[in-house]
Amino acid sequence: MCLGIPGRVVRMLEGYGNQLALVDVVGEQRKVNVGMLPEDVRLEPGDWIVIHMGFAMEKVDEAGAEKAMAGLEMMGRSRTADDG
Repeated sequence: MCLGIPGRVVRMLEGYGNQLALVDVVGEQRKVNVGMLPEDVRLEPGDWIVIHMGFAMEKVDEAGAEKAMAGLEMMGRSRTADDG
């Protein structure tokens, strides 16, 4: 797993070549490019992804999302949306 920010898919966005998702990242909704995920990965609302530089790097389960957040917290990053 890469070090990134976990987020939960809210919905896929219409258009954009089916490559953008609206994702909840610690309470803030952001547009995330999912085009780098393997073609066989399907995202649905509620799915967790790990985000790096605005791109989804991998789909993870809730435990994987928690592990990514724990890694960020070890580096001094809190779980609040207004941290950056």
